[in-house]
Amino acid sequence: MGLRWLFVFFHLLLFCLLPVLGSADAQGMQTYIVQLRPREAGSSGDQAMLASKMHWHLSFLEKSVPWEGEEKRPSSRLLYSYHTVFDGFAAQLSEEEAAALRELPGVASVRADRRVELHTTYSYKFLGLNFCPTGAWARSGFGGGTIIGVLDTGVWPENPSFDDRGMPPVPARWQGVCQGGEHFNATNCNRKLIGARFYSKGHRANYPTNPSDAVSLMEYVPPAGASVAGASVLGVGAGEARGVAPAAHVAAYKVCWFNGCYSSDILAGMDDAVRDGVDVLSLSLGGFPIPLFEDSIAIGSFRATLRGVSVVCAAGNNGPSPSSVANEAPWVITVGAATLDRRFPAYVRLGNGRILYGESMYPGKVDLKNGGKELELVYAAGGTREEMYCIKGALPAAAFAGKMVVCDRGITGRADKGEAVKEAGGAAMILANSEINQQEDSVDAHVLPSTLIGYREAVELKNYISSTQRPVAKIVFGGTRIGRARAPAVALFSARGPSLTNPSVLKPDVIAPGVNIIAAWPGNLGPSGLEDDGRRSNFTVLSGTSMACPHVSGIAALIRSAHPSWSPAMIRSAIMTTADVTDRQGKPIMDGDGGKADAYAMGAGHVNPARAVDPGLVYDIDPADYVTHLCTLGYTHMEIFKISHAGVNCTAVLQRNAGFSLNYPSMSVAFKTNATSAVLQRTVTNVGTPNSTYTAHVAAPHGVKVRVSPTALTFSEFGEKKSFRVTLDAPAPRDNAEGYLVWKQSGGQGKHRVRSPIAVTWVVD
Repeated sequence: MGLRWLFVFFHLLLFCLLPVLGSADAQGMQTYIVQLRPREAGSSGDQAMLASKMHWHLSFLEKSVPWEGEEKRPSSRLLYSYHTVFDGFAAQLSEEEAAALRELPGVASVRADRRVELHTTYSYKFLGLNFCPTGAWARSGFGGGTIIGVLDTGVWPENPSFDDRGMPPVPARWQGVCQGGEHFNATNCNRKLIGARFYSKGHRANYPTNPSDAVSLMEYVPPAGASVAGASVLGVGAGEARGVAPAAHVAAYKVCWFNGCYSSDILAGMDDAVRDGVDVLSLSLGGFPIPLFEDSIAIGSFRATLRGVSVVCAAGNNGPSPSSVANEAPWVITVGAATLDRRFPAYVRLGNGRILYGESMYPGKVDLKNGGKELELVYAAGGTREEMYCIKGALPAAAFAGKMVVCDRGITGRADKGEAVKEAGGAAMILANSEINQQEDSVDAHVLPSTLIGYREAVELKNYISSTQRPVAKIVFGGTRIGRARAPAVALFSARGPSLTNPSVLKPDVIAPGVNIIAAWPGNLGPSGLEDDGRRSNFTVLSGTSMACPHVSGIAALIRSAHPSWSPAMIRSAIMTTADVTDRQGKPIMDGDGGKADAYAMGAGHVNPARAVDPGLVYDIDPADYVTHLCTLGYTHMEIFKISHAGVNCTAVLQRNAGFSLNYPSMSVAFKTNATSAVLQRTVTNVGTPNSTYTAHVAAPHGVKVRVSPTALTFSEFGEKKSFRVTLDAPAPRDNAEGYLVWKQSGGQGKHRVRSPIAVTWVVD
């Protein structure tokens, strides 16, 4: 699919990750990640200590891997030696050698590497970012001084989004490098793209090199993009492309290759990024939920958080199924996807006069000869499955040449279907949503006149085709239209809660723009990797929670720049408690299926950067409280150790913290069968005006009584903390329910509203 980094205030790309075990090679070798019990050592910046750790890691290999001559020393099996976010290493081992390692003293776990599949010009305006002197950009200096580390598929340094004109100097604390490689060298870095590294050992241990994958950072575009005037996709969606944090620096860590991303490579990227000095880690990687102690991103991000790094992750694209949300760790910011009020209409005018609404970014003016005239419709309703889904090589030219081909969504990528139709001689294409897609409208920059229609329209289209001997239609392109639709709304594909592994924490945390985002693209390729009509574009259009993630990473950078001393938990709280729950029309945010979005779909709501830099109150969390939280979930000593790299006695911890509840900005309660009451403890810190009072306003979930004590909080100074208790009484099990608690500032300075969603569900013991 080519370049994976989008320009959305960081340019990140679309991922839909599915974790699977790495495949073994012909010799029965497989990559394993080995976690060790930590030993005493110097500081992480001590080079002697790093060398010492390397020798320590090798000592375990020498005890478990047979010596096979000088050319096959045990050290030749080592892929990575981790030092910062993880204590351990990655190595190529046989199943027997892995078993032997598990038995060695000092080894905490040995697990097979996991593979995860690869799952703007307007959105900054939609988020309310502007040049107002009191706005988020002005208050934060456009994110200047912050460093965002992006783990993805690489960079395309020639893209204008990397222009460093007007950028501040590189922070003195930066310890990273600009790693050279194929088509990429140190001169490609500048004051915008300040660092670059790539990691392929885990991937190449399982798959041979793909010629299309440059052995370097080439292929990605970052967050916090520079301003690019006149950005568009071949003329559609034109505007000034600008990042959420345009003055922030970007460091790229390429961990994804032609066949996905491996946990061993991801951990290595996180390990270096934290040691290099990033302030925010942006990972558009997320698939299906797995236990935290098996999740390398959760494990690596725990130590990153301890070091003050905000970690922002994509929620995944497995919606609208419930409990599909990934990256559920409470120490990360989990981001779902939402729509913009920008549309790209491309109507289908049927031969019977009916007009079906569709959307497309294909610029009709380029090929009016085909896109603008009536064409015969063809749909392989009675053909093969491959023909119905327009799989490459399956479309006979005799049946499809010169016609408008109807392709069902699914199996292959949307842009791939267009290429298949064009190869078969098709003149145009209609992509028809299936029932599972409903009215979801992710558009693409296709290689021929095309449009995407919703499920209702698809049913009508197919009924028309079957009703006449010669069905015909034409596509009428409507360009770009803004403000014609309710937005934001939760994208249908955005993953949902409640969390299966951690129901007492509401995930996703927030939603952000993630549908039809104008994204940076390699300048020498067309949007689908083809040259199309010979024109070039530095941008394409992408959709996914991977598009939403970098928006929030940019907002985190703005807050970090405005408040350098804030912890990652305070930054997350500011983003969550100021989020919007109404759309641009002042109505409740809708879900992709047409109903009202609930907290399990949108978390605390849609991000609002202007309010997030000045939240009034924040919920902070001591990192030790995350361990206590894991104890409340019933995690074992070893499971917690795998996450925290520290031993813990949960019995003693829970005795010292009776009635503990994590000081999270949202409130989620999972009642068990016989439970009828729950008490949540919370503490807020005043980061607004001194001498201020906040009063509690509650909307209780249906069938649940909610009491807040005290009902008013008075602060005399900045930084002061106040605690309160929320009691929920639920007399009988029922369906999931939600409400909210808002602390409203009173008096003449009463501009702050600190909102926490309350989500209640019932689980079977």
